[in-house]
Amino acid sequence: MAFNFGPAAGAAAAPNPAGAFGGFGTANTTAGSTFSFSAPTNTGAGGLFSATQNKGFGFGTGFGTGTGLGTGLGTGLGFGAFSTQQQQQQPTLGSLFSQPAQAPAQSNQLINTASALSAPTLLGDERDAILAKWNQLQAFWGTGKGYFNNSIAPVEFSQENPFCRFKAVGYSCMSNNKDEDGLVALVFNKKEAEIRSQQQQLVESLHKILGSNQTLTVNVEGVKTMPDDQTEVVIYVVERSPNGTSRRVPSTTLYAHFEQANVKNQLQQLGVTLIMARTELSPAQVKQLLQSPPAGVDPIIWEQAKVDNPDPEKLIPVPMVGFKELLRRLKVQDQMTKQHQTRLDIISEDISELQKNQTTTMAKIAQYKRKLMDLSHRTLQVLIKQEIQRKSGYAIQADEEQLRVQLDTIQCELNAPTQFKGRLNELMSQIRMQNHFGAVRSEERYYIDADLLREIKQHLKQQQEGLSHLISIVKDDLEDIKLIEHGLNESIPIRGGVFS
Repeated sequence: MAFNFGPAAGAAAAPNPAGAFGGFGTANTTAGSTFSFSAPTNTGAGGLFSATQNKGFGFGTGFGTGTGLGTGLGTGLGFGAFSTQQQQQQPTLGSLFSQPAQAPAQSNQLINTASALSAPTLLGDERDAILAKWNQLQAFWGTGKGYFNNSIAPVEFSQENPFCRFKAVGYSCMSNNKDEDGLVALVFNKKEAEIRSQQQQLVESLHKILGSNQTLTVNVEGVKTMPDDQTEVVIYVVERSPNGTSRRVPSTTLYAHFEQANVKNQLQQLGVTLIMARTELSPAQVKQLLQSPPAGVDPIIWEQAKVDNPDPEKLIPVPMVGFKELLRRLKVQDQMTKQHQTRLDIISEDISELQKNQTTTMAKIAQYKRKLMDLSHRTLQVLIKQEIQRKSGYAIQADEEQLRVQLDTIQCELNAPTQFKGRLNELMSQIRMQNHFGAVRSEERYYIDADLLREIKQHLKQQQEGLSHLISIVKDDLEDIKLIEHGLNESIPIRGGVFS
């Protein structure tokens, strides 16, 4: 008896006929040898856990074949040949024990799975209980084979089985492009800089793939960086008719052409790893996707995901199976975050430049206002001089006399102490006080270094000492002057008496 507990054989699922939408649970899954506790080699026949090479167990390729639902957040969904997509629904945990079998094969699969997980009869002793726990572990992990009977083939465990624990439901943005827009996304296994440097050669190569038809023109709608050094290029093809009109080739038509075997091989030689038609889903297609849960997803969880959808008009729930898919979405999210940050930086730079331009414009406007005021005054002075020359030699007319009287009245009102002149003087005083207080407050904001403050104090002290010395000299000189004056006052009467 020979069997092993290693991963499932490398039997891949049937390829997606649409290529752009891998469906829920139909992605290619091949069990790999990753995450192995050990890698024993084949030790030959005989023994309970021998006979074949045990490669451990792991997620394998999981959900990462590139044909899943879109390329991540905000990248839209491609649905080429939507009606031909086949979905294989796996039984859920509830249906395993409650729902009746609808077909002999499905019934046998459910019975075999239940036997492998709960009551294997392989050895006929207490080791069957250990084997049941091992099968449960493999089912939870989503890889390996579950042995339960000597005469029945083992059960294949994949990540789509209802007992796999490494599952979650996320949301992807649905494309809002029409089929008439003709947008098709090509994912290249190259960096963005390399794609942009060879964009013209890429357009020419795509034109050759389309048969070098002179009525067709290939145009690039956009280039976007993706994780793992990949780049998404969105293109559309314009077809010109002999009468001069032009139209875009529909997305589904262009996508169907790219999916042909010979054309697809040529695209793969250019480095294309994935082709998607950027078309929006019809309400019938959205309903078809949402009405039944994907393979291996509990209907209760699927219904809750539909209820928790933050924006049902733009987002659609998507199952995430395995850590590889979770890592892919995390990379896509990090990439989108970097793009958003780059866009925010560009917007910030534009705002700073606009603020500088606004400041410069405001300064120019103020300068032009001053120039306008100066020119207005000069023009007024020229008009006054011209009017004086024109009226020279004429007597004052009645309207001019009336204007002179009005001006004299206004001048008297302005010069009155209790009228406008007093108020203007009061306002001028307040303005001077505010300017003085503002200057004092602005001076208080200055900070003086301690060493400089010490030098200032030393200099002021020396100045004070010099002033004190100068004051003492002045006082002494005043005393001498007083003595001189006193002596002169006493000598003057004596001299007067002698001469008399």
